[in-house]
Amino acid sequence: MVQNAGMTRVLLLLPTRTYRTADFLTAADRLGVDVVVGAERRNALESLADGGTMLVRLDDPERGAAMVERYAREHPLDAVVGVDDGSTVVAAAAAERLGLPHNPPNAVRRSRDKAQTRAAFAAAGLATPEFATHSALLDPEALAALAAATRYPCVLKPLERSGSQGVIRADRPDELAAAFRRIALILGCDLDTPGGSSDGSGQPPEILIEDFIPGVEVAVEGILRGGQLEVLAMFDKPDQLDGPFFEETLLVTPSRLSLDRQQEVETAVAQATQALGLREGPIHAEVRLNHQGTWLLEVAARSIGGLCARTLRFGAGVSLEELILRHAAGLELPPHEREEMASGVLMLPIPRAGRLQEVRGQSAATAVPHIEGLSITVPRGEKVVSLPEGDRYLGFLFARAPSPEAVETALRAAWAALDIIIDED
Repeated sequence: MVQNAGMTRVLLLLPTRTYRTADFLTAADRLGVDVVVGAERRNALESLADGGTMLVRLDDPERGAAMVERYAREHPLDAVVGVDDGSTVVAAAAAERLGLPHNPPNAVRRSRDKAQTRAAFAAAGLATPEFATHSALLDPEALAALAAATRYPCVLKPLERSGSQGVIRADRPDELAAAFRRIALILGCDLDTPGGSSDGSGQPPEILIEDFIPGVEVAVEGILRGGQLEVLAMFDKPDQLDGPFFEETLLVTPSRLSLDRQQEVETAVAQATQALGLREGPIHAEVRLNHQGTWLLEVAARSIGGLCARTLRFGAGVSLEELILRHAAGLELPPHEREEMASGVLMLPIPRAGRLQEVRGQSAATAVPHIEGLSITVPRGEKVVSLPEGDRYLGFLFARAPSPEAVETALRAAWAALDIIIDED
């Protein structure tokens, strides 16, 4: 897209592994706004040479924000949008420097750190699991003492990973010790060098251990405007996520919870955004419900990940990405009630590690009534890793139908039609 003077100009910050570049560019093209794409690696920008591009440090928010600020002196920007977790802090810091509507950078950092999130929720009086953090390089004696003193069942997780990477349930002390060391390896720790970190800095990462919360889980998609939350969609997760790993599969909207329970969820998520200090832009929340109440697990300062946003249509066919860009750039939001049809996505799990050879049965899967699409996002011949070490899915199945039940049935039938061939590497 060629930049034109006088047009709205938006900077999209793209983490290396995001799936969402095409959908955001399509939304920008529909809006007629100029897009500048910022990424960490030059090869990620090569395929986007028809529009403005820039290299941005996403691993160092202050340096990254300074790079954006220098660029904006010659190419004024109307909005900075972080796409997925890896770029949200830089986007907030850059927007703050430029005087654009933004989330406070510290609030975004808080939302990305699971321990800080838990502490903020607890301080606000919200129901959230009890937790503690521990150095990933505990020696065997200290780890054994920790395992003996922990309440079970519990869940162990890295502080800043997403997509359930490194999230493991433990029901006994021996399981906790094994999970702890497994997560430390995922985080790149050198377990043969006591006290050493993966990068030699002497500052090992931390692992969070929290109570396991049983119950039904839902996801909430919303947008903040001036600190006020508007819920755009609520997704049921029909597959119970009880561990030992927490690989998500099905998301179906609208939710089949009672209206009272849905209102409880919406109220809790709104309170959670306030507790974190978030004020502007998309949010994605994970909530569990049981007889004890509504438990806040996560509120991220971004929209739903992967290609899952393709399940959502608002007003006259408006996409979630278009709503995000309109809000960020200060453009008018059109009527955007979610469509009446139910919809859903099935994130195709990776069953085992190896090299992907083929996904058979794709024609049969897409022929299932109400299936709207199938996107395999891992190329043939590429190495794949399953959870908890893995950090991505094989692809995404999409369905749309008159009812949530019909959506779920279609997605399960299409999934059953697929045969995933993975060879040992």
